[in-house]
Amino acid sequence: MNKKIILICIAVIILIGGMISLQYYNRIFADNILKTGNVFIESKDDLLGLKMKISSFLKDKKAFNWVAVQKKFTNAKAGKYTLKKGMSNNDIVNLLRSGNQTPVNVIFNNQDTLEKLINRIEVQVETDATHLMRAFLDPNFLKDNNLNKKTVLGIFIPNRYEVYWTISAEKFRDKMLKEYTLFWNAKRIEKAKRLNLSKNEVITLASIVQKETAQKIERPIVAGLYLNRLKKGWPLQADPTIIFCINEKKGENTVIKRVLTADLKIDSPYNTYLNKGLPPGLISMPDVSAIDAVLNASKHNYYYMCANTDKIGFHAFAKTLSQHNRNAEKYHRWLNKKGINR
Repeated sequence: MNKKIILICIAVIILIGGMISLQYYNRIFADNILKTGNVFIESKDDLLGLKMKISSFLKDKKAFNWVAVQKKFTNAKAGKYTLKKGMSNNDIVNLLRSGNQTPVNVIFNNQDTLEKLINRIEVQVETDATHLMRAFLDPNFLKDNNLNKKTVLGIFIPNRYEVYWTISAEKFRDKMLKEYTLFWNAKRIEKAKRLNLSKNEVITLASIVQKETAQKIERPIVAGLYLNRLKKGWPLQADPTIIFCINEKKGENTVIKRVLTADLKIDSPYNTYLNKGLPPGLISMPDVSAIDAVLNASKHNYYYMCANTDKIGFHAFAKTLSQHNRNAEKYHRWLNKKGINR
């Protein structure tokens, strides 16, 4: 009888022990993620802040807290992390402790100014506008790479770039410079040499082409026209540079649909009506199509252009001034009819 009681007691103890062990096992290794999603842990986040950010993903918050204590997990490495449905508390702690981030894709299209570019970038990474501006305009960085405040925008090629969310401003800047260097492969460098243009000059001309026409199919023609004028030693007389001068003078981004005669007299090195050659820097960030349009410019005898009223969004090109004057007169009549005065 006593032996039977002893066996029962042992069995009960084993059962209780097994249940307790199973409970502990489930706390540590059982599925505790409700849904798959991303969480962004900032450098300033403490354990409480982290728990708040992942709370909506957890089935059992108390179980996660218990495992965190047992594993002496007090803070996570900053970053973007993907929490997957089916992950255990042990998986979560190990992931957040390891710093094994999920990369982010930083995307930007052509931006008119460095400030606009920075505003676009800062919402996609942890670092802020102040640190980005400081890194981009670092005097040593500019000097080492033959750049200045007016030309540094040119190293940013509009695209999609994979980085970690916690990337520093300096490392992001250096990555952009590396991508810019890779963009300028041997073929592109050779084409620039044939045009007798430096990389910065190609980017500057491409920025004007970019602003002159949104039609990618037309950009090589526009680029060829500007190159023809440069070879002749003529002023480019590019209206986008005048619009740039107006906005720079006003300190704002004004929508201008009509350039006036008075605008052509603005005293600025960017005024390509008053000054021959290229302006001292780009007027906006050109995309790849505009840069390649310059490097692969069409060969023709066009020297003049104005907006084409018969094909809105395109240009009417001319080889002679008399032909251009007829096109321009037609365009001005169209502007007046539409009541476009600015």
